[in-house]
Amino acid sequence: MKIFHYTTLALSLSLLTISCNKDFLDRSNKTAVTDQNFFKTPEDLKTYTNGFYRFMGASYDDIFSDNIGGFSGSSSTNNMLRGTLTQGNASGWSDEWKNLRRINYMMDHLGTVTGDQAQIDHYVGIARFFRAYIYFNLVRDYNNVPWYDTALGAEDEAMYKDQDSREVVVKHMMEDLEFAAAYIREDKVAGNFKERVTQGAALTLLARIALHEGTFRKYHEELNLQATADEFLKRAVSASQEVINSGKYKIHNTGAKEVDFRTLFSSNNLSSNTEAIFIQKNDRSLGIANNSHTVLDWQWALSGELMEEFLTADGKSFTSTPDYKTKTFTQIFQNRDPRLAETIMPAGFKTDPNNPTPYLIKPSFGGYLQIKFYPRDPALRGGWVANYTDLPIMRYAEVLLINAEAKAELGTLTQADLDATVNVLRGRVGVPALQLATANGQVDPVLAARYPNTQGANKGALLEIRRERRVELACEGFRFNDVLRWKTGDLLAVAPHGIYVPALGAMDVTGDGNPDIAILENEKATGPIDQLPDAVKTKLVKYYLDGGAFYLNNGTSGYIMMTVDQKNKRSFVSPKYYYKPIPLGQITLNPNLKQVFGWDK
Repeated sequence: MKIFHYTTLALSLSLLTISCNKDFLDRSNKTAVTDQNFFKTPEDLKTYTNGFYRFMGASYDDIFSDNIGGFSGSSSTNNMLRGTLTQGNASGWSDEWKNLRRINYMMDHLGTVTGDQAQIDHYVGIARFFRAYIYFNLVRDYNNVPWYDTALGAEDEAMYKDQDSREVVVKHMMEDLEFAAAYIREDKVAGNFKERVTQGAALTLLARIALHEGTFRKYHEELNLQATADEFLKRAVSASQEVINSGKYKIHNTGAKEVDFRTLFSSNNLSSNTEAIFIQKNDRSLGIANNSHTVLDWQWALSGELMEEFLTADGKSFTSTPDYKTKTFTQIFQNRDPRLAETIMPAGFKTDPNNPTPYLIKPSFGGYLQIKFYPRDPALRGGWVANYTDLPIMRYAEVLLINAEAKAELGTLTQADLDATVNVLRGRVGVPALQLATANGQVDPVLAARYPNTQGANKGALLEIRRERRVELACEGFRFNDVLRWKTGDLLAVAPHGIYVPALGAMDVTGDGNPDIAILENEKATGPIDQLPDAVKTKLVKYYLDGGAFYLNNGTSGYIMMTVDQKNKRSFVSPKYYYKPIPLGQITLNPNLKQVFGWDK
């Protein structure tokens, strides 16, 4: 779920009302701005580029990925995994082209702008940053797409051309970001420079895209681009290293461990946080808010597979614990990486510190409720589109993880590299450092089975870096695309499990020793709780297996599983499902477009 960055001016909003009616590039010449009355000064460029910030927003969930357990919403990805998505019912495609045209419209009118060239280049850099970001989304979804660097009209033949190759489009994307990184200046006007694209943000996006492209090309042989993977991995290293060497950012660490981690996702003052690179500022006085309270128990819960990935407090794999499969909800948080209880709602959690009643899990989504990004201060939590916590769009932790992963993929990773990246993140929360020799000498079998296509001398370290990325960046919108770029889409076909239920009956889920909920076969099958005092029974929140939302994988005990996954099983078709289908209507309008990998069948 993406929350757009609404820091726009009224004029810049009016500039974005260019109509797009007929097809994905149907361009009307009617517009409120022309080169006769606008695009005269750098200030005009500033006003216009303010409108681009709505194209890129913060994410506070991992919907569609294997980090999610039960999910009650609808999505094209869910339809794909159930086999009902076709080119005939696919959506998407058109909005990105509308946004792209708005950027190119400015680029077409730069010849009329006069003034300080450094200022002009700064705003051109911002435009090229967002153009690269839009094309990144398109290439990631559709592979080959048409490259446009000018705003087309309905009469332009180029509007009906076929796709350019992935290589050509990515080359232009990287050129855009290289320009942005070279010419964007730090903008501390009104103290809001972290709400604006900076050189650090440009380098971070460059590193993000380079890592994605390098790993995607490495693992996806269907592209026949494996020979070019290393050049992108090397640029991911150098771009992330530039951010590191700049000294402008550092991991937020005051020694408060989980509190420091929590602050990144529930604070209303990320502008002064050393880890924040690019943020969405939310402000009650300006009427700018988010919906982050919905992460707790609205449409989804997190998966047991994600829970298992968090290490124990002494740095060992949770799955190496002999009884890990039968630990109850209250037990799984004991002696764990502190980030677990800042990601999944722990036993005894209270939504209001002044309310003594703990919040109860709901088995209908699996039981692992998301707490990361939930506004902890009730004063910042006002309901639907009325939460006023700041949201990170880019943070320094991602940069460190990019650096470590790219080096591991290249085979150049050293212990010093781990100490400067992964171990800085582990150190914040008090988890023991990752040792290169140990990781490579004692490869985690669960991770190895999860990512069977990893190889090389640094295989163990690479797997642990993937673990760290999943844990540190959980619910920040990365996981789905990580699974795709590593070519491990089969993980999306695995039905996720929820909490372990030892037996039908009452359960303590708050950690106080008293039962809070009961899971029963049906409303009449009260035998498992009949022996409880009436005072206890009347307070129990009861859930019934015959309600149809979930079942237990062993019948009357075991993991909570979603009934929908039993009745309508998931599958993943490779390489087809690594891409999205171009909607058939767009191909009808432009027959030169070629459908991506197998979606025409």
